Amino acid sequence: MEISKQTPTNTVTRDLSKLAEPTGNIYESVVIIAKRSNQIAAEIKQELKQKLEEFSNYADTLEETFENREQIEISKYYEKLPKATLIAVQEFEDDKIQVRKIEG
Repeated sequence: MEISKQTPTNTVTRDLSKLAEPTGNIYESVVIIAKRSNQIAAEIKQELKQKLEEFSNYADTLEETFENREQIEISKYYEKLPKATLIAVQEFEDDKIQVRKIEG
């Protein structure tokens, strides 16, 4: 998964009127961002799980699991990533999210 360098790692105050511009409704924009955030979180979780499975050995003792340097480095990398919500907001502001509106 590609994360933009412009994505902040801390909370940023946003202008609600700018978030509402693409959809015309702030609530619709928030729902779009929330759904994308859930997708991003699932992708990151799956990616992390795959990388950590490489180090998984069912015969390891608890001490050996905590001493694995490579596993610790991977975990630290993922901890430093911006939260999924911040990534989703950045994508929404950069117009990188495609939305299909279903008329019912």
